[in-house]
Amino acid sequence: MSQHVDNAVDAVRTYIADHRTAFLDDLSAWLRIPSVSAQPDHAPDVRRSADWLVAALKDTGFPAAEVWDTPGAPAVYAEWPSDDPGAPTVLVYGHHDVQPAAREDGWNSDPFEPVVRGNRLYARGAADDKGQVFFHTLGVRAHLAATGRTSPAVHLKLLIEGEEESGSPHFRELVERHADRLAADAVIVSDTGMWAEDTPTVCTGMRGLAECEIRLYGPDQDIHSGSFGGAVPNPATAAARLVAALHDEQGRVAIPGFYDGVVELTDEERELFARLPFDEERWLRTAKSHGTGGEAGYSTLERIWARPTAEVNGIGGGYQGPGSKTIIPSSAMVKLSFRLVAGQDPAHIRDAVAAWVPGRLPEGVRHEINFSPATRPCLTPLDHPALQSVVRAMGRAFDSPVLFTREGGAGPAADLQDVLGAPVLFLGISVPSDGWHAPDEKVELDLLLKGAETSAHLWGDLAEHWRHAP
Repeated sequence: MSQHVDNAVDAVRTYIADHRTAFLDDLSAWLRIPSVSAQPDHAPDVRRSADWLVAALKDTGFPAAEVWDTPGAPAVYAEWPSDDPGAPTVLVYGHHDVQPAAREDGWNSDPFEPVVRGNRLYARGAADDKGQVFFHTLGVRAHLAATGRTSPAVHLKLLIEGEEESGSPHFRELVERHADRLAADAVIVSDTGMWAEDTPTVCTGMRGLAECEIRLYGPDQDIHSGSFGGAVPNPATAAARLVAALHDEQGRVAIPGFYDGVVELTDEERELFARLPFDEERWLRTAKSHGTGGEAGYSTLERIWARPTAEVNGIGGGYQGPGSKTIIPSSAMVKLSFRLVAGQDPAHIRDAVAAWVPGRLPEGVRHEINFSPATRPCLTPLDHPALQSVVRAMGRAFDSPVLFTREGGAGPAADLQDVLGAPVLFLGISVPSDGWHAPDEKVELDLLLKGAETSAHLWGDLAEHWRHAP
């Protein structure tokens, strides 16, 4: 590494160390606001959280910071143009709402009274997601101090949502309404994590999600299984057969057209996944499970990160009380969810499922399917210049090689990619032990500051290497 780079790393690190106490004091003040979007009684607190963040961003130096109202909870938008008109534009996404929390849930301290124990900060939102949003404020100040700039090296924008913990019901409409102001060359999502404290990683994509509930109807009422059994179709049996037909013997989803467009893993991606120190037995203990399963020919990490799935989330029908009730039930139901990967279109999956179900049902069983709003998958190729900037910036902050992961779950980041047409990059420093959504949520303070260092290095790297990237 060149002496110039060493000097930049030292300058950023020194600035962050010198401002650590003030940064944590400010973060703690924000964490004291119980911005629980799922509970109507906390709506004023969510508003107060948004107002607090606007004031903090203006104090950081953002010339524009404002609350954006939605039919639900408010979001925050901020913008800091670069003095360089040719600089790329980067949008940072996060959220300021948090999960419900109460001392009686099992917390060792008040969840909304931050406390430092050892080198960990405990509070609801410490990792998910206020801490990971707020490290960007320290990062941009360190970036300016280390470079002598008076504005960021990129046109920097922030969109901090207020309803992520409630399913982001108004997020896509918000992005569509403000698409012109949110326009960006790249999106940085800081609502994620990395593999482990000693293994820095960058996430390259998230799976999408499609869900449906299938209702099956047979007799107009429950009927006697002795008088009519074997002579009329049973909707509960039809539900069981439908579920049994969902996969083939190799664990592949058997719905025709399900794999259309799937972007397959490259040999390089599979090799990079294999480098991660994955302990399958430990993972199984975390999953409270007793064996692995899934699509043949893929490792566990490949299955949960890069392969599409179909899961039965619920199945029911007929009598389920104590003893017996010898009936043919009048109805049954199945709840299904489909995790989607890059190249899959949720609308196509919906049509494929809707076309598949009738052919699996016997005559005399009627059905209806209700689909929930879908989330699209997102994936950034390993060679994308913006992703390489994130990797270099994190490598400088951690003084360590950076590996790659993906996320098995889904989130609103895909809406940003879909509406804005910009690649989505993930910059997170949370580790699995941080306990998102659980009692005693915490963040590792050393990692939180490494997030600020990464942010400080990222803006200059993007400006240098991605001025005219496609």
